Amino acid sequence: MSKELAKKEEVKIEANSPATLIQQAVAGGADLEKLEKLMVLQERWDANEAKKAYHKSMSQFKANPPVIEKDKKVSYGAGKTAYNHASLANVCAKISSELSKYGLSASWSTKQNGSVVVTCRITHVQGHSEETSLSAPADGSGSKNPIQAIGSTITYLERYTLLALTGLATSDQDDDGKGADINFITEAQLSNIVDLIAELDVDESKFCKFMKVEKLTDITTSDYQKAIVALETKKKTAGQTK
Repeated sequence: MSKELAKKEEVKIEANSPATLIQQAVAGGADLEKLEKLMVLQERWDANEAKKAYHKSMSQFKANPPVIEKDKKVSYGAGKTAYNHASLANVCAKISSELSKYGLSASWSTKQNGSVVVTCRITHVQGHSEETSLSAPADGSGSKNPIQAIGSTITYLERYTLLALTGLATSDQDDDGKGADINFITEAQLSNIVDLIAELDVDESKFCKFMKVEKLTDITTSDYQKAIVALETKKKTAGQTK
């Protein structure tokens, strides 16, 4: 679009905006009631323009999204169990850098209502924002104290709410394209299982055989509770025999 055409478009928009009507009303000596109605109309206009600008910027962002690589490796059992995930710092650095190019920025808020609830909000420079929330119990696996358990869950939820709101996924997040009809355990669930195995000194190969999988990452979400119950039962039994 040429500068001349763009300028004409801006003039056309301005001429049709409530702001122009307000100026005309003031010049014509309109009463307060009429001006208040025009101000409400202006607020709606601004909100709609801001919303359109947000979606335009988000579309531009998604047209050339950043690749989020899994930069953090977790290893257990002399390397027998290992998995990678994208750290919050990596996710934020990559996504925030790209969002800023389109006038967008991300922020989070946290609350507790029995579970930890994290809300991610993306805001455009014109004021429109959209948000999404995820909740989960405090991650008390391993030897975490209560504060660490809450912090672990917050970090996890901050990472995934940002990915969800931008419609992105980490590289290889779906474990090399496993079937879409089967949902495998999340990184947080895998971490819980790994921590319990380590705490109880469970033979991982025997546990995998019990779960009828080749490796821990093959455990499905539908079998996650079965795995946790089995490990927690062993934990209780071990405590009773002491």
